[in-house]
Amino acid sequence: MGMLRGNGIERPPVKIHEADFCVVGGGLAGFCAAISAARHGSRVILMQDRPVLGGSASSEIRMWIRGSDGVDVRETGIVEELNLENGYMNPDMNFSLLDGVFYGMAKREKNLTLLLNCSCLEAQMSGSRIQSVTGWQLTTQTYHQVRAGIFADCSGDSILAPLTGARWRMGREASSDFGESIEPEKEDSRTMGLSCMFQARQTGRNVPFRAPSWAYKYTKDDFPFRMNLKDPDAWTLDNFWWMEIGGDRDSLRDTEEIRDELLKIAYGVWDFIKNSGEVNSGGWELDWLGFLPGKRESRRYEGAYMMCQEDIMSGGRFDDMVAYGGWTMDDHDPRGFATKDRPNIHHPIPGPYGIPYRSLYSANIENLMFAGRNISVSHAVFSSTRVMATCGVVGQAVGTAASIAVREGLDPGQLYPAYVDELQQTLLKDGCYLPGVRKRTDAIMEGARLLEEQDGQESDMGVLTDGVERRVKGVDHAWEGRPGQELVITLPQSGYADALRLVFDCDLNRDPWEHLGYAGRRYTMRCNIFKDAEPVSVPATILRAWQVWVDDGSGVWELADEENNNYQQLRMIPLRRKVRRVKFVPLKTWGCETVRLYAMELTD
Repeated sequence: MGMLRGNGIERPPVKIHEADFCVVGGGLAGFCAAISAARHGSRVILMQDRPVLGGSASSEIRMWIRGSDGVDVRETGIVEELNLENGYMNPDMNFSLLDGVFYGMAKREKNLTLLLNCSCLEAQMSGSRIQSVTGWQLTTQTYHQVRAGIFADCSGDSILAPLTGARWRMGREASSDFGESIEPEKEDSRTMGLSCMFQARQTGRNVPFRAPSWAYKYTKDDFPFRMNLKDPDAWTLDNFWWMEIGGDRDSLRDTEEIRDELLKIAYGVWDFIKNSGEVNSGGWELDWLGFLPGKRESRRYEGAYMMCQEDIMSGGRFDDMVAYGGWTMDDHDPRGFATKDRPNIHHPIPGPYGIPYRSLYSANIENLMFAGRNISVSHAVFSSTRVMATCGVVGQAVGTAASIAVREGLDPGQLYPAYVDELQQTLLKDGCYLPGVRKRTDAIMEGARLLEEQDGQESDMGVLTDGVERRVKGVDHAWEGRPGQELVITLPQSGYADALRLVFDCDLNRDPWEHLGYAGRRYTMRCNIFKDAEPVSVPATILRAWQVWVDDGSGVWELADEENNNYQQLRMIPLRRKVRRVKFVPLKTWGCETVRLYAMELTD
């Protein structure tokens, strides 16, 4: 190929893509939505304006993932799959390697196409339907137009709202609007603010720091209710989320100016840590400081239903519950670091609450869905649903619903109420948890016997098909036995089985990880980097090795699967054959003396 030359004005090329489902935004919500839809057979395109996936959890922002708070309430599904993948691939919890975990999981999906560095800037409409969206890819100087049947806005800032005419709101409702006690008397446009995070590294040597001239100067009187100065080492456990401003400005249009202020604050805080003499920081250095602010709040969509404070307080008992939350109503002062008042108030909630499907699709745009911090909730509810693990399980629900809608040729709103049960059961089958909803077995398991063979004795193993696949409120629904014991499913007659579905104990509360503290036990993400920090490990309770044997009715066992290095909670072992009996032989865990199993069943 010869030299390329230009002579005159050229318009950037436009590349056309055809898809069933287009997701705009690649944070945890968009990531889970795209993967779940792709796994269920939809052709998916994920348009992300950054070079990496993960949003606020990525190396560009480095915010801890948070979700339901308490015992036995951790999120599962794709969120836990990501968490376990990161623990195995990235035991030192390096955020740059976490980027690769996100990327690798997405690239494994054959039905998913990534458009990275591509910023959505236009939507083409036909009445109240989106025909396509167009993004500008900075790296290739190319416009990408995506034509799809269903679109999901997981961008956080709800970029498709102004582009499509979808109804949205931004700010705080008046307390009288929904009868919400934690809201102001009058509505306003204030939001939660933005933060630029940093990470410190312990070196074992004295590290000086010279602050830039433009950094703010602080004294210990500037940190009430924020940095713990009673213990000179306590600051090392902080991720400095309280370096937050901008909620009393326009968190969309003023982002660049807010970022400039955040950098002055962040450098000033580190200057205080290093040079004030108030804390032990001589052996610490500033390892990383983010120039991309993590944004908490901007536009929220108006959906078919808008959740309010009473929905949380009553447990969210919706007939169309497809996700759940459990973080407190954690409302931040819009002034953030600009005030010395408390930066936030945790309004307690009674426990996990359901999130309805009707809050995940637009009230006036027929083929628009959304997941993440922009779902259809009041500001009071948003203060809880905004955390990333909750956004992730909502994203998986949206992607799964989209795949059903694509299959049936329906718009998202037409799935309610007829397809809600199928949606719930599909999510449960894919490893999600819906409080109070039990998973049902597939038709092939009707009349099946599940027996444990031990010392020549057989015992019924109904706990493995009871539809509760975790510990709930202290009650464990697991089978526990020794490596080498055989579990056998026997069908009344031979039938076609697609897969053997297994759910292992991934130790959701992570109690053995005491060296990580509470925050690290929740998700495999670190704040500051300690010199002698121990790496995380695969939870000892997860089964690492097994064999699966199949008898098609002839009475002869055939080895169907052998695994030696599993580290995930949920596994679907492909069978795709006629079976009469299936034998599962657990061989080795990641350290636990006993084998713990929550589900074992055949699927159609």
